[in-house]
Amino acid sequence: MTMQYQDGVVSVIIPVYNAEKYIDKTIQSVLAQTYTNYEIILINDCSKDQSLQKIAECAEENPRIKVYTLEKNSG
Repeated sequence: MTMQYQDGVVSVIIPVYNAEKYIDKTIQSVLAQTYTNYEIILINDCSKDQSLQKIAECAEENPRIKVYTLEKNSG
């Protein structure tokens, strides 16, 4: 993972594991904040449900959303 430092940017890191029921609301909650200089980093921990598909769709719609998938579940 290579990330560049941006002055004043806040990184909201959200671990994701089998969260398809809740992930949309979680992401929308961050997007609704009044502070706008942020990025959302979603870390998929080898979900077995549709979580990865949902977060990938969100990332396609918003360039501030970044998705990373771990190679094996880290618990």
